[in-house]
Amino acid sequence: MQSRIKPSKALCGSVRIPGDKSISHRYAMLAALANGTSVLKNFSAGADPHSTLGCVASLGIAVEKDGGEIKVHGKGVRGLSAPTGDLDAGNSGSTIRMLSGILAAQPFSTTIFGDPSLSRRPMKRIMTPLQQMGARIDAVDGTYPPITIHGTRELKPIHYELPVASAQVKSCVLFAGISIDGETAVTEPMKTRDHSEIALREFGADISSEGRTAKIRGGRDLEPRELYVPGDLSGAAFFLVATLMARDANVVLYDVGVNPSRTALIDFLVGGGGRIKVLDVRSSGGELVGDLQVNSSQFKGGVIEGALTAALIDEIPVLAVLGAASENGLTVKDAGELRVKETDRIATVAENMRRMGVEVQTDADGFHVPGKQTFRAAEVDSFGDHRIGMAFAVAGLAAEGGETVVNEAEAASVSFPEFFATLEAIRA
Repeated sequence: MQSRIKPSKALCGSVRIPGDKSISHRYAMLAALANGTSVLKNFSAGADPHSTLGCVASLGIAVEKDGGEIKVHGKGVRGLSAPTGDLDAGNSGSTIRMLSGILAAQPFSTTIFGDPSLSRRPMKRIMTPLQQMGARIDAVDGTYPPITIHGTRELKPIHYELPVASAQVKSCVLFAGISIDGETAVTEPMKTRDHSEIALREFGADISSEGRTAKIRGGRDLEPRELYVPGDLSGAAFFLVATLMARDANVVLYDVGVNPSRTALIDFLVGGGGRIKVLDVRSSGGELVGDLQVNSSQFKGGVIEGALTAALIDEIPVLAVLGAASENGLTVKDAGELRVKETDRIATVAENMRRMGVEVQTDADGFHVPGKQTFRAAEVDSFGDHRIGMAFAVAGLAAEGGETVVNEAEAASVSFPEFFATLEAIRA
């Protein structure tokens, strides 16, 4: 499917961002392990969290869908059933990585596969700690999906030190620890998003955090909950950047998650001159939610490296677009993780930049985009990657010379099915 983006120098209106993808995954998995029915409101409409729901249903958990409201009839930490077939994670790395932790503690074997993109993503990072805990795991070439997890009730607790910061791997280990007697701990080289810790606490797990270490004491039942999923800040990023880049823009984004472990995006944009106000902050299920008012701004640019790279890893494609229009450009370092996302995002960002007449220099773990550049309307590609497709739709809004065509635009449905309609709605 193609989407055609007309340039627009003015944006106005309001946007209600769909439920956070990361939180939706975690709520669905933990609700399946709770004793009773959980109600999850504003659940993400994206394909990825619905892959998680499909896997949960295949494990014997009844799931009811009514628009953005999901009911999950949990059966307790030992209530999952062996699936009759292989589990399909679709395009979702979150599904396969985090669910593997839960499956490692089950008394049956499960095979999980995904689409061609997921089949190229390495799983050794979760296999290593789960094998240390006592699970047997088979994978293609020792690391790629499909993976087969030979679970066991005899998993042992460990204290795992992550070699590379990853919220998914941290969550995988903590989720494995839910049903293990004793304390399972994970220490990160740098802090990542803490949605799993918050969700575990909300569902009644014995979870604690100190510095860069999270600990869970297993063997405790989880309790069903009624929870509201905040709007996805990673989804909001596209509208933040589009508004900042427009010549005349005033947009309000409602009910967006502003968890402090995620707001590095807002801090980075405001620090570079972005006019963003966070309004009406409140708490929902342990997560902070607020409204974002955004206005046109001259962004200065900057450097993303170290811990900031880990915090902004999902937003880097659209920040690259902003960097090209900024005063001083954008440099990204320590981002080798981008090479093994849904696409090699360093390569696909660079390819689309060049198609639109924008200069970019790449290296093994990052890139530099000089500032004060102008996008030219062109035919670009999502390459099957939702964040790449949406980032260059934003570039198309700011482009000169006619419409920008985004090929494989349907990739946006992974996280934001209404993205293109929403983008069109705020064009003034």
